[in-house]
Amino acid sequence: MAGPHVLLLIPPLTQLNTPYPATAYLTGFLRSRGIDADQADLGIDMVLRIFSRSGLQSVFDQVRQREEGLPGEARQMLAVEPAYLNTIEPVIEFLQGRNPSLALLLARPGFLPQGPRFAGHRGRTSSLRNLPEQDRAKRYATLYLEDLSDLIQATVSPHFALSRYAEHIARSASSFETVIDAVAIPPTLTDQFMLESLWEHLDRLNPSLVALTVPFPGNLYGAFRIAHSIKSRRPDLAIALGGGYANTELRRLSDPRVFDYVDYVTLDDGERPLLSLIEHLAGTRSRQQLCRTFYREKDRVVFANTTSDPEFSMGEVGCPTYRGLDLSRYLTILDSTNPMHRLWSEGHWNKLTVAHGCYWKQCTFCDVGLTYISRYEMTPPDRLIQQIEQLMAETGCRGFHFVDEAAPPAALKSLALALLERGTTISWWGNIRFEEAFSPDLCRLLAASGCIAVTAGLEAASDRLLERIKKGITVDQTALVAAAFKEAGILIHAYLMYGCPSETVQETVDSLERVRQLVQADLIQSAFWHRFTATAHSPIGLQPAAHGLRILGPEFQGFAENDLQHEDRRSKTPEWLGEGLRRSMLNYLEGNGLTLDLRQWFDHSVPKPRVSPTWIQQLLKGRILEDNPQAERRFVWLGGQPVCEPVGRKTRIILPGRTSDQALTLSTPQALWLSDLIHRSTPRNNPSRPYPLLKEERATFPGTAKEFEAFLSTAAWKKVRTSGLLLV
Repeated sequence: MAGPHVLLLIPPLTQLNTPYPATAYLTGFLRSRGIDADQADLGIDMVLRIFSRSGLQSVFDQVRQREEGLPGEARQMLAVEPAYLNTIEPVIEFLQGRNPSLALLLARPGFLPQGPRFAGHRGRTSSLRNLPEQDRAKRYATLYLEDLSDLIQATVSPHFALSRYAEHIARSASSFETVIDAVAIPPTLTDQFMLESLWEHLDRLNPSLVALTVPFPGNLYGAFRIAHSIKSRRPDLAIALGGGYANTELRRLSDPRVFDYVDYVTLDDGERPLLSLIEHLAGTRSRQQLCRTFYREKDRVVFANTTSDPEFSMGEVGCPTYRGLDLSRYLTILDSTNPMHRLWSEGHWNKLTVAHGCYWKQCTFCDVGLTYISRYEMTPPDRLIQQIEQLMAETGCRGFHFVDEAAPPAALKSLALALLERGTTISWWGNIRFEEAFSPDLCRLLAASGCIAVTAGLEAASDRLLERIKKGITVDQTALVAAAFKEAGILIHAYLMYGCPSETVQETVDSLERVRQLVQADLIQSAFWHRFTATAHSPIGLQPAAHGLRILGPEFQGFAENDLQHEDRRSKTPEWLGEGLRRSMLNYLEGNGLTLDLRQWFDHSVPKPRVSPTWIQQLLKGRILEDNPQAERRFVWLGGQPVCEPVGRKTRIILPGRTSDQALTLSTPQALWLSDLIHRSTPRNNPSRPYPLLKEERATFPGTAKEFEAFLSTAAWKKVRTSGLLLV
């Protein structure tokens, strides 16, 4: 299909190590439809312009012009300006992975100029010294960039930070006046760098439609600054805005002034609205027939949403592509040595989706009524494998991050088997729910297929509160699932929440005690506490009184609406709890303070936890792992093919593994049955029949049903199961 030339842009700023995937998804989709589409990441463009010798020279020149009112730290950095100018480009090259040989030099104390961020880490010098050379160099280089970022933010561009841009503007944008005022101010130096990059792309590609994705509040200001610049110089150029921020915050958009900057605002999945808009610009579709799109007509905001065209299925959306986004330009920073934290900031991850939406969609704090949650559909396994192989070929990268709301256990099982059957080696991680379906065997299967980590919401860590917010899990269940992942060697990050409706300080303290025990038992390797916020489109936000809340504001004034200020009529969880929770978690994750009285983390008095100090020990001790002969589970074998050797009237069967072999002696009929079972349970290309079903194997076992059940309790059978015979 012919149509306008589309340029999809990522405004500053999301993350430095890998591009945000929205434009990769949409570029892949549009190209699969024969539409001319390009993409660019103005965030990484801007950062690399700043952190160059010439860019940093411009920063120091501007800082010097206002030297009188400078803080002392800025004056100290000015005094060693040449050291920064001489080292900035080697540091960037090292963080891009282009010059690993610089590690020893960068890690040498005193080579890089050390500002306030280094001073804050001097108490932990010994821990930094114990890091491997490459990590120590990355950590020093990161502190160095953070010092420069702080200088830029304090002096020449208050908007700038390494992972967001003018986020505060979007957080108070119930009125569009906030954005208008921000964009009316002359561009800062970092704005200028961003706009220089913008016009290079526009002049090179000459698109007829620019599509801006705004996934987070920290991208909103950049998007409107970009749009303002385009309208000033190219008023004929059509501009559309969409993304996660629009999907959650702009659903009641009514201020026509928004359309002084952009021509269209789209909601929810971008494929159908963008394709409809392209058809409209090509003259084959009227504006009234646009899909989930706001536009202005006679100074009034109109929302067009034709329902004549169905949504594209997960098998129709094409494969994401990173063409146009040079992955070698991105930076790996090391802001934490926690192995789980590093997944977010280190290296490139190809992004894919196992399933659209959430299969649970009942949590009362979540936007369960919005399309990105409510429309649930799995990606066909063959299609997912095809996407994986296509992205590996394109990027040369075998790391995948599945960006689901919650990847379903059944879909992950299918993915794992498909990867093992094809012999495809990837490293992958993604978001899940703490479902009982994640059995020890399923976790071992996922690990064998390349799973290295999962993230999941434990939220309140209180059964009463979990039930009230309809999370559908219990704390005990979470701990058992976490144990299964841990035994499989898979890392876990837990999302935590305090201040839920009706939550008491006692419950918050009890939740922290449970989390402390989970960390101490190494069942979770990373976690973060968020304060509960009522949102406009969640069940709690839509019916606050039913949850004991009174909404205090903000008053909707035609632009953004999401986070709601509220009063809890049933209980109070003071703000100062957050600092104690944050402080405790920072220490726990570094192995510090796990045996301290947790009340010491808080600045105010809190009650003693009521949770048994041996809760997790007793729970794990009572775990029973037995094979139920009636279970609807199938055998999968992860080891090599068995070797049988006659030993008198019996048979010795050797089970090869990757690190060691196991041997057991059985009666010859049982050994032959087991060898055949393992053969039929081994993942292979295009299996002609399903994996063996446990309850059906009674009929093939050389003995009675009772003898089969007895065999499942023998030491020999347990050794086979430990060696890699899974039931999933």
